[in-house]
Amino acid sequence: MKEDTPPKYQLPTVMARNERLVRKKFWTTLLHRAGKVPFAEELGAAYFCVMDPQTPRGVKALLLAALAYFVLPFDFLPAFFIAIGLASDAAVAIGAVRMVSRHIKPEHYRRSRKALGILEPVDP
Repeated sequence: MKEDTPPKYQLPTVMARNERLVRKKFWTTLLHRAGKVPFAEELGAAYFCVMDPQTPRGVKALLLAALAYFVLPFDFLPAFFIAIGLASDAAVAIGAVRMVSRHIKPEHYRRSRKALGILEPVDP
C-alpha cells in the first residue's frame, strides 16, 4: 500500500465524523443560507438520502463528504468570502448529487421540499 493512501478501516471513522457534523449543523446552515443557495432542494434531498437506511454505504460516504463540505466553509470563511464559498459548495454538492442521482429518490426530494417550505410541483 502506498504511504499517501489511507487504510480502508478509516472510512467508518471519517463517515461517523461527517455524519455527526451533518446531523448537528446541516439544517441550521442550509436554512440560514437557503435564499442564497440555488441548490437547496438538492442538498436537502441528499441529506434525506444519507439518512435513508436503504442507501448504499458508498453513496452515503460520498454525500456525507459533500454535505460536510457545505457545512464547514461557513465556520471558517469571513463574510466577504461567502460568495466564493457558495460557488465551491455548489460545484461539490451538485457534482456529488449527480454522481449518485439514481439513489436519490422522489421521496427524498419530497421530504426536502417539505423541510424547506417549498410547494410541491403541480402535474399538468
